[in-house]
Amino acid sequence: MLLKSGECCFVTIMLGMNPITAASHPNPAKGGPPGILPAAYTASADAVIGHFQVSVAAGLGAVEVRRRRGYFGPNSLRESRPQSAFHILLDQFKSLIVALLGSAVVLSSFFGHWVEAGAIAAVIAINAAIGFFTELRAIRSMEALRRLSVITANVRRDGETKAIHARDLVPGDIVVIEGGDVVSADLRLVEASKLQCDESVLTGESLPVVKHTDPLAEDTALPERSNMLFQGTAVTRGSGVGIVVATGMATELGQIASLAEEAEAAETPLEKRIAQLSRQLVWATLGLTVLIGAAGIATGKPAFLMLQTAIALAVAAVPEGLPMVATLALARGMWRMARRNALIERLSAVETLGATTVILTDKTGTLTENRMTVVELMLPCGDVSVASSSAAGPVFASNGAALDPLGQATLRPLLEVCVLCNNAALSRDSGSGDVTRAVGDPTETALLLLGAKDGLYREDLLGKYPELHEESFDPDLKMMATIHQAGDQSYFAVKGAPEALLARATHVLQGTQQETLSAEERTRWRNGSEALARRGLRVLAVASKSAASADEPAYQGLTLLGLVGLQDPPRADVAAAIAACKRAGIRVVMVTGDHAVTAQQIATAVGLDDGTGRAVVEGKVLTAPAALSKAERLDLLQTSVFARVSPRQKLDLISLYQDAGAVVAMTGDGVNDAPALRKADIGIAMGRRGSQVAREASDMVLQDDAFGTIVAAIAQGRIIFANIRKFIVYLLSCNLSEIMIVGLASLGGLPLPILPLQILYLNLVTDVFPAFALGASEGEADIMGCWPRDPKEPLLPRRQWIAIVAYGATITAATLTAFGLAILGLGLEADRAVTIAFLTLALAQLWHVFNMRDAGTALLVNEVTRNPYVWAALGLCLGLILSAVYLPGLSAILGLSPPTAAGWGLAAAFSLVPCVLGQIAKAVSSRDISDSGQVAGSP
Repeated sequence: MLLKSGECCFVTIMLGMNPITAASHPNPAKGGPPGILPAAYTASADAVIGHFQVSVAAGLGAVEVRRRRGYFGPNSLRESRPQSAFHILLDQFKSLIVALLGSAVVLSSFFGHWVEAGAIAAVIAINAAIGFFTELRAIRSMEALRRLSVITANVRRDGETKAIHARDLVPGDIVVIEGGDVVSADLRLVEASKLQCDESVLTGESLPVVKHTDPLAEDTALPERSNMLFQGTAVTRGSGVGIVVATGMATELGQIASLAEEAEAAETPLEKRIAQLSRQLVWATLGLTVLIGAAGIATGKPAFLMLQTAIALAVAAVPEGLPMVATLALARGMWRMARRNALIERLSAVETLGATTVILTDKTGTLTENRMTVVELMLPCGDVSVASSSAAGPVFASNGAALDPLGQATLRPLLEVCVLCNNAALSRDSGSGDVTRAVGDPTETALLLLGAKDGLYREDLLGKYPELHEESFDPDLKMMATIHQAGDQSYFAVKGAPEALLARATHVLQGTQQETLSAEERTRWRNGSEALARRGLRVLAVASKSAASADEPAYQGLTLLGLVGLQDPPRADVAAAIAACKRAGIRVVMVTGDHAVTAQQIATAVGLDDGTGRAVVEGKVLTAPAALSKAERLDLLQTSVFARVSPRQKLDLISLYQDAGAVVAMTGDGVNDAPALRKADIGIAMGRRGSQVAREASDMVLQDDAFGTIVAAIAQGRIIFANIRKFIVYLLSCNLSEIMIVGLASLGGLPLPILPLQILYLNLVTDVFPAFALGASEGEADIMGCWPRDPKEPLLPRRQWIAIVAYGATITAATLTAFGLAILGLGLEADRAVTIAFLTLALAQLWHVFNMRDAGTALLVNEVTRNPYVWAALGLCLGLILSAVYLPGLSAILGLSPPTAAGWGLAAAFSLVPCVLGQIAKAVSSRDISDSGQVAGSP
């Protein structure tokens, strides 16, 4: 559950979570400033002022501010130190493959193979440079995003009110608060006038909280501490003055930020799979090198020759382009997502979202707009539905029939009271008169927009009914009223909680007549209010009266006009996004701090809960997850909606899903989401409405706050993984063919058909570009028609390894056959026959890229043939192959010579054999693979 008391917060700070621990409770007797006041909400305003030794009118002096800042430090949350460019560069060399290539450089240098050593070193340098710049760009982009938000505060110092950077606030500062301000520190209110605050980012509650200055009981829960303002929340209405009682990590926001730091950041699935593949490649390389080297020496071959062959095998076994191509493919995926308003912090997170099986999403501001909208009215003449616009039908309708407010004696007065009894404001375009902006409490702006649907605007009505004075909202009475001049009468416009207003209303407007509100009628209205509430709507009652004097009691003798049902509407794109997730086999679960009935209503509206799942579960069930049996946990995970969930309970829920084998994505925008964003396999924060803490805890930020962007990111993640799998299969099958060619020739006592430097040239040049083209593929259109792959499945499952061996064997057979025919059939010397083997192998690897199409796709039109990068890569590689043969300096270094026409024909013919055989095998197996439900993207 949420932190319940100030004592809990500050004891945690004193135990060492805050870098300003030593100053958290300075001792005034030793000359220090007054210490932070625990549980300030329990003390009176005067007591808090006295504790901090400050004047509300004058504020702190400059000398005292400097002294307190020295004790308490800046008013900022603890941030991780930006990663330096040097450390980012070092990370590029923390790879087993890079380590193995480095060993090859050392061995080549030791035996005097300086050209080979330089070439391998160049590969390492190119790979590091590409990885460095892509990682640096991603990290610096996120750091730039974090610097966009600068919050100021209006503070009284030395008798003047001035705007300062929120970072400079200290305990004891007197802060002036107005509607629209973002609260910069935890404040104990000493003055409050119609003050309301949106604390949804902290507590999950979507409705504004009414504030006052009275002390509260010690056991008052955080969402009910109505005499406090908390850092990171927003003032929606009114004004006030507060005294800073906590700054930085000592605030409630800071406590949740600390909780986020406690959550362990799990390694992403892609990172685990690439690390596993790297280990497999290294051990396989060492094993093959030792085996073939020992076998060669045992058969009487010179030790130096076998060591040279071992180096060639090491170069052949390790796909030098794998780290570089993987980095580029991931970076391209990140850039694609950035164009779709999804900013990625870590490259590996691009794929992780594609592996997601469960999305845990907040409600307020994520599934909903975080604003109130009137959707239904209950009038004496019947229920009236309210449309969001007139595009799909009438704005006001009863039983499907349009209603004209001018022709309804009960509807028009209700709309007028909603507009008059209001403190919000609408900005309108001077030309068209259309509403451009709404300022104020979300509920009151919703009522103004309701009136605007009928052309009623407050400034116009005030011209007709000038306001005399206002009875501000009374938290005890739960009502407010504005009194207006209407001819020689005073007109009272009243709104409030249904139970409060119904208890004071004496009449009800029936047509144009006021009729006595009987006991039966009062019960009917109460039942109607409860019915609206059960549907998750916030309900207001509206009433009016006319009197001879404006001094009459505002809440006596009221005439009931009707009930207003308001809803925090779902985002327009959410229903389609959730439906897409369901088609893709991804569960979407709402996890919110709001009430169960409201959460259920929103879940139904967006298609999250179709009525077949488990009922809404409240977070208290998650208080002790370890006590749940395995069956209870599995049953709990079938729930679609969790309500009244605290930050700690969100962490427990994520752990339950992860323990069940799920890959969990968590979306949210509030401070209360930050721990879960960090704990999840991938955290997704809202960029527009999201808090700074949420963005810093996340792996991905949705810059447009659109839930639909998540679906696009999931599709992109799946495409990236499929592309990575394709180019890994391509690279490993090509490199395996090189191993088999060199190994078989060495064990058979034959001359090497391809030399070590030629292998390196192929791996760096002719392998990398087609592989990168595969990594840049747009993917198949039906990628979201597949269910998520098994999270436990390795990067390359058994079927991919079988494909690698089969492809490698066919390329090997074709190359060795061409090499043998060049010697025996064309009568070439071994050193000239090497050119035929080189060309056969190089061309076979190029045509092999067409074997990477998805199973079941068309032979001529598929994701490979539609990829323009593939054709560009083939053209470039053909040019590089010709350069290797015909460019004087390069051909001499590589040991190649121009072949005859017969040699070209031999190489070209046998280079096509692996591609033809691969296409035949794919055509035969396509039906079986499709029927087995294989994930799209498998070659």
